[in-house]
Amino acid sequence: MLRLGLIGAGAIGAHVIDLVARDLSDRVTIPAVLVRRPRPRAPGPLLLADPEAFHAEAFDVVLEGAGHQAVRDHVPRLLERGVAVIMTSIGALTDDALHDRCRAAAERGGTSLTLASAGIGALDILSGAAVGGLDSVEMLVRKDPSAWYGTAAEGLFDLAAMTEPTVIFEGTAREGAATYPQNVNISAAVALAGIGLDRTRLTIVADPTIDTHVIEVTARGAFGSFRFVEDVAVAEENRKTGKIVAMAVTKTVRQLVSAVRIGG
Repeated sequence: MLRLGLIGAGAIGAHVIDLVARDLSDRVTIPAVLVRRPRPRAPGPLLLADPEAFHAEAFDVVLEGAGHQAVRDHVPRLLERGVAVIMTSIGALTDDALHDRCRAAAERGGTSLTLASAGIGALDILSGAAVGGLDSVEMLVRKDPSAWYGTAAEGLFDLAAMTEPTVIFEGTAREGAATYPQNVNISAAVALAGIGLDRTRLTIVADPTIDTHVIEVTARGAFGSFRFVEDVAVAEENRKTGKIVAMAVTKTVRQLVSAVRIGG
């Protein structure tokens, strides 16, 4: 049995818990889930609000789905003790010191840190193209104005009054992922797979004409060029993220115990 720990029981964690109960209970067990606040005991995995109690459990793999601070607080510690980690809050690695800390912890622990593709496709072809050399990678993220409430954009733009697509950020993937940590973790994944956080160009648009999330990635290099576009439905639990994120992460979990794995 694979012992899978979870950090976070939100949209991603809830889907993984459901997947394990429904399809993988003969191959995967969830000893504990780390949550921010205490919850009443309920059927299903043990929900722990005490980080020390969580870290006292035995895990083979832990899936992080709780944001940048959760990465800082828990991921290096898990890696150091030899627990493999799958991370979804990839924007946390715009902090070079944290990135180096996670890498060193994984090396000392003899384990690995996997950066989940989650809401962004085409990472396989992009990372493959990077082997031969990339000249440029550009990314465009378009979400409706409601996705940007509670972010830096709310203080800079009148989101409620927008009537046409408005550029709210242009710069590097490092700057964008750090400024909008709940919305564009995907840009950090693209950057780390390809040409780097400081050379990947990111444009973010608040677009009142759409009710989906549209992400475009364009890359050029020794391999030639490609353009990837996804137009995804918005998650009911959180308008900042797409439905595909939880689906993709559950696929990653399923492949941990699959005899045949697709991608990679």
